[in-house]
Amino acid sequence: MIAAPVSQGIPGPAPLAGLPTGLDRRAVERVVREIVLRVNGQLPSQAGAGQTGTLQAGQPPQLIVSISARHCHLTDDHVEKLFGTGRTLTPMKPLYQDGFYAAEETVMLVGPKRKMLPTVRVLGPTRKASQVELAFTDGISLGIDLPVRPSGKIAGTPGCVLVGPAGAVELAEGVIRAERHVHMNVADAAHFGVRDGDRMSLVVRSGCGVVFRDLLVRADATSKLEVHIDTDEGNAADLDHAESVELVRQT
Repeated sequence: MIAAPVSQGIPGPAPLAGLPTGLDRRAVERVVREIVLRVNGQLPSQAGAGQTGTLQAGQPPQLIVSISARHCHLTDDHVEKLFGTGRTLTPMKPLYQDGFYAAEETVMLVGPKRKMLPTVRVLGPTRKASQVELAFTDGISLGIDLPVRPSGKIAGTPGCVLVGPAGAVELAEGVIRAERHVHMNVADAAHFGVRDGDRMSLVVRSGCGVVFRDLLVRADATSKLEVHIDTDEGNAADLDHAESVELVRQT
């Protein structure tokens, strides 16, 4: 199944007028709250309408290709700092992987060029370290040189300021462009002849057909078969109108 691109309707970076050099936290909160009140939280999650994709011969497991829109993961402590003491995330919509969800909560992201993304969706559950995942075009607009990293590998990455209705958090690191990857369980891995940490290719057949190489295999006991690419990649391949997708082992 192919999840439809979800970039349409996402507000792009906007200038943050009146913010002094240095991203003073109180100034950020004052200016940003005024903007937040005027913005609809319309950032979609990873879900989307789809169609059946085809894999190699035989009886392969069903493949889902999802476009992962910009989002963030937060620690319990940062949830309270951003949304209020005692607050926890409010599940809004389940994601394809069991136990994961798009939360009702969104944050504003402020970059070093004093530009911001007004609504960045929070995904749950919470994590041990906060992390923001953006597309390359987001990074260019914000003035952040995004490194490509597997999720969770954030040492030495750029930071940013996150602002919520109850306060702000300055991340010293954690802003990345997530490396394209495929989730699968051990049975799926055996079907494709791969192991956790291997690389695969995704073939998208469409009017803008493309082959995405070097998808990182993330295999465990419980995951469903699902490829994650970002909005830049999904739109470049015209995934919404793709005729088929094929996941193949890389040689």
